[in-house]
This record gives sequence, structure tokens and C-alpha cells, in this order.
Amino acid sequence: MHRSRHGEGRGPSQRQLKVGELIRRALSDVLMRGDLHDPDLERFSITVSEARVSPDLRQADVYVMPLGGAGADEVVVLLDRNRQELRRAVTREVKLKFSPDLRFRLDRSFDRMDETRRLLSTDRVQRDLHEDGEDGEDDPAEDR
Repeated sequence: MHRSRHGEGRGPSQRQLKVGELIRRALSDVLMRGDLHDPDLERFSITVSEARVSPDLRQADVYVMPLGGAGADEVVVLLDRNRQELRRAVTREVKLKFSPDLRFRLDRSFDRMDETRRLLSTDRVQRDLHEDGEDGEDDPAEDR
């Protein structure tokens, strides 16, 4: 049955990945050039980090973050307000059978990276790393 190709637990298809990257690039270009003529949105430098496309290519969740993270919630509202114009811009740059509906989301991966850095710099982790390096237990060169 055709449905099983997109079963749960499977990652996106090559087509989804390719279309997602094309959408990401197109939106990045549009925002960088300031093609929207929205003065509220032009105040921000926005990173479009990813676009995840549904299996039928009709929906795209677009992950964004303003430079420095300031005004992140406002940026999502402004992008949503300009959704139709952004959709038309994507359609002009990316030739698809259907123009995907764009849904803007904050990219929280930056927060997770900061938290990981914070955890790795704690005294306990640093002590464990230092101890492993001193006694040679984890040094593969010692096994030779």
C-alpha cells in the first residue's frame, strides 16, 4: 500500500528535504533583500534555519530566529501577517505544482545549544573530563 512509505518513525523523503531547502533559501533571499516592504519586519535581521515540508508538499513549517533573539515572538507575528506575500514570493522562486502554506515557528535549537554549552561548562562536567584525561582510562593511545 502506498501509505506505508510515510509511516510513523520515518524521516522526511529526499523530495521533502529538497523542497524544504529550496523554500528556506527562497525565504532567506526575500527577507534579506527586503522585498516585503513591511517597515515593521524590515527592522529585523531574520535567520531562516529550516523549512520542514509535509509529505504532500502542501504545508511548510518554517523555523526562524531574529539576529540576537530579541523580538522573536514579534517576528513570528509579523511573518504570519505577511504570509500570503511570502507564499507568492516562494512560488515565484521555487517551481512547484502547489504553493505550500507557510507556518512560521521559532527555532528553539539555539536555546538548546546554549543550554548544552552551559551544562558542559559546569564544574562537575569539567572535573569529570579532567579526571578522565589524567588517569588515561579513556585515552585510546594507551591501548596501543
